[in-house]
Amino acid sequence: MGKQCVWIFWPFEIVSGLLCDEDGYPVSIEVFPGNTQAPQTLAAQINKVKARFGVHEITFVGDRGMIKGQQIEELAQQGLHYITAITKPQIEKLLKHGTLQMDLFDQEVAEVLADEGIRYVLRRNPVRAQEVRDTRHAKLTTLQAQVAKKNQYLTDHPRAKVQGAVHKLVTSAQKLRIADWIELTVEERSITLALNEDAQTEAAKLDGCYVLKTDLTPQQATREIVHDRYKDLAAVEQAFRTCKTAHLEVRPIFLRREARTRAHAFVVMLAYQIIQYLTACWSPLDITLEEGLHALTTLCLVEVSPKNAPSYHCIPTPRDTIARLLHRVDIMLPKAFALSGVRVSTRKKLQSERISQ
Repeated sequence: MGKQCVWIFWPFEIVSGLLCDEDGYPVSIEVFPGNTQAPQTLAAQINKVKARFGVHEITFVGDRGMIKGQQIEELAQQGLHYITAITKPQIEKLLKHGTLQMDLFDQEVAEVLADEGIRYVLRRNPVRAQEVRDTRHAKLTTLQAQVAKKNQYLTDHPRAKVQGAVHKLVTSAQKLRIADWIELTVEERSITLALNEDAQTEAAKLDGCYVLKTDLTPQQATREIVHDRYKDLAAVEQAFRTCKTAHLEVRPIFLRREARTRAHAFVVMLAYQIIQYLTACWSPLDITLEEGLHALTTLCLVEVSPKNAPSYHCIPTPRDTIARLLHRVDIMLPKAFALSGVRVSTRKKLQSERISQ
């Protein structure tokens, strides 16, 4: 399938829908009412790519919370394809029915073709598996420390109720989500924590495992392409974080009218295109986007007022670091220029201006 038109869809959290290509570059943004659930925005994207962009060979890639049963039916009705992931209970159900086998997760990228024509691409990420094991061990250590603290309290306070302490420890274990494989026993006034080895092994068997689901045939896309395209969602997640919080801060939106809210989201998307461009241009300089933008903030406009001549504005010769940044994006600063008289309000000025109004 290579570079044929594979699109990635990722929604802005309830507020808007962002449509990106396989490289993570946004091509469209659409704002929805605030009470719209994310999966309900997919139908609008299907109609958009077919009617507005005139695309017919397309595959939507979304996470398990975006592309569900209803969305899969909508895509099938339009003759479009999908790549998504399934949940842990769904994986366990497939293992129980024999559709999947645990040893398949030990392969680099495994594939299973189900009877209904659905393909499952599965893998175990060893890095993620280790992270989950470390988290589980940290939770167990936390609970063990709480047990020791409760035992000390019971020793120091002979009138304290043991069952009350046990109840609090059970509640804590449930919050830590380790209650299924630990056992708390009481002997006289001492609480003992023990591990259920079989239950712990069962809980850990799917650590780092994930299963992708698609209706693409092996001729349309190999299992490696299906896997890589789903992993490309990370680029779209980065777009989401950048627009939402990191640099552009699409929220909070101090707007009330629908048209202005849509315009705000559209400008944010265009600004993200600039961020993508700057990131690509500055990558050979071994400098992050944050460092580059911070360096550019030192550029200043100077007003020169010579004797017996009209004043003018100019930018002093930039330092070598800034000069390299500008050269990479093919920008040449003018020697002098006249101000247009346009008033620009920065984010810092907006708050004080609203108060004064």
